[in-house]
Amino acid sequence: MTPSTEQLDAAYIAPTYARFPVEIVSGKGAMLTDAQGKQYIDMGTGIAVNTFGVADQPWIDAVTAQLALCQHTSNLFYSAPCARLAEALCARTGMARVFFSNSGAEANECAIKVARRYAALHHGTDTYTILTLRNSFHGRTLTTLAATGQDAFHQDFLPLTPGFVYADAGDTDGVRRLLDEHRVAGILMEMVQGEGGVLPLDPAFVTAVAQMAAERDILVMCDEVQCGNGRSGSLYAYMQYGITPDVVSTAKGLGGGLPIGATLLGPRVRDVLTPGSHGSTFGGNPVACAGALSILSRLDDALLSDVRRKSAQIFATLTGAPGVRSVTGLGLMIGVETEADAGAVLAEARARGVIAIRAKNKVRLLPPLNIPDKELEQALTVLKEACAVAASAL
Repeated sequence: MTPSTEQLDAAYIAPTYARFPVEIVSGKGAMLTDAQGKQYIDMGTGIAVNTFGVADQPWIDAVTAQLALCQHTSNLFYSAPCARLAEALCARTGMARVFFSNSGAEANECAIKVARRYAALHHGTDTYTILTLRNSFHGRTLTTLAATGQDAFHQDFLPLTPGFVYADAGDTDGVRRLLDEHRVAGILMEMVQGEGGVLPLDPAFVTAVAQMAAERDILVMCDEVQCGNGRSGSLYAYMQYGITPDVVSTAKGLGGGLPIGATLLGPRVRDVLTPGSHGSTFGGNPVACAGALSILSRLDDALLSDVRRKSAQIFATLTGAPGVRSVTGLGLMIGVETEADAGAVLAEARARGVIAIRAKNKVRLLPPLNIPDKELEQALTVLKEACAVAASAL
């Protein structure tokens, strides 16, 4: 008897994921289909990766056209998709250069290296500390785990890379105290703390931190791995905070389904990385870059306005609904605190044909940016029912 996918997974894949009992085999747009033929409205998009949903035709066309030309060339040679994507990112953000990698963790690793190299060149090699925020999440490598301000992720992997300190989000005095006590090279922040519970930072706090950094020649680095690429309702979430970061890291939705990471370097650090100072075998892969160009080209003002409209609809529908305690987030990156355990709500929604994910104690919603209104309304109806049913069972 041929083993099932679930059986093969259990036998051969490292058990690092608490998978939902669903095998996704296909989909179109915001609809997913499992191995039994059941359909679901996708409110998770592979954790904010499938920007325009599943089997997005313009993305497929861009990727397959490049596949037919050349699927990979090392960074010892020039590649048009890589160069064009870098140009487009700089044009849309005002940044000066881009380093391409394969994931958000790698993009953040690059940002940290840039901050430390800039500080070493301008302030001495003893200036290397990176300040991040508690409740943050920046990746799962040893260094990005050290940057992550959550002790739960540090367990079993000590000692982590040294040189990181943490402040509470919103605690301006706490940031100032750490800047006084340490020789800080850079400050790394998510404008919306995703894994920490989908919590946007307070604009006044962000402004104050940026001002303190400018006064001390400390780099401001924005982690836009999850909240970037249109998900917040602007191209990058920092654009809603009135700051100009020195470094921006991003990934996930930029690739539309293929692995890509990008570290955008502002004018002040455009020349910090030099030949041999950093590298990546697959970074800037032409197929991934071709797909990303398709995604980026469609993140226009009309689409971003529609993201903000749909966000307002979700907030209005779920705020105060039975079984809902609070709704937080920005754009189409939303956290719903429920009276019942989030796992129970997710299971109830899944049974009714809606897939969402969680962030700590919350139901996290990350639908395709172009999800049709009809499907969004249907998903919200199901989510309201799931919240109420799970709460009634308490």
